[in-house]
Amino acid sequence: MSPAELSADARILWRLLRGQPRTGSHAERLEGFYAPQADRYDIFRARLLHGRGDMIRALEIPSGARVVELGCGTGSNLVELARTRPLETLASVELVDLCPPLLEVARRRTAGLANVSVIGADATQWRPAQPVDRVFLSYSLTMMPDWRAVLDNAHAMLVPGGRLGIVDFHLPGTGNRFVNALWQHWFAHDGVHLSKQHLPALQSLFTAPQLEQRHAAVPYLPGLRAPYYWFVGSKPR
Repeated sequence: MSPAELSADARILWRLLRGQPRTGSHAERLEGFYAPQADRYDIFRARLLHGRGDMIRALEIPSGARVVELGCGTGSNLVELARTRPLETLASVELVDLCPPLLEVARRRTAGLANVSVIGADATQWRPAQPVDRVFLSYSLTMMPDWRAVLDNAHAMLVPGGRLGIVDFHLPGTGNRFVNALWQHWFAHDGVHLSKQHLPALQSLFTAPQLEQRHAAVPYLPGLRAPYYWFVGSKPR
């Protein structure tokens, strides 16, 4: 890694150590935290945010599908999506987020893609113009204060038989209490709120679930492996 790249990573690590601002609206806290990181955001987090490709492949997105990503960030998951299904074969892809600096990167990334829209909106309230075939969230549910409202909204926007996919950090039910408490405190400093309730809620809303629970290495913290999962389930017909 070059000195410039190390310097850029150091700035992000400093921002992570400082944590997310504690005042202002949710949108204002996101902007204050991510604006200084936006341009380097994808490169740094690619080493931490694992399982995205596995989740998107498990969605089995068909040709002509209408797809929504809630909490899209910079739109980087389009790369994973394009590996499973050429973007031009989809009816629409709508990328939704609440953080302007990350949305600006997403708009630059999607310029010229006629069937891709980037939307600044609250994932608890925004709805597409018509029901969609697939909805997914990638390391964003834990950053949404009213996460249950997000899941209910995602469920409502899906067609019967449509699929929801999520990959995110969590607190494994079999995890050591001390270790789980450590991860919960560490992530909360940066506005990421781990919970044991997400998976039971998902399993109550969606049928035929596919679930993998894993651990991933943490950049610059050798020996530490953060717990995460990916889940795909269907809306009952």
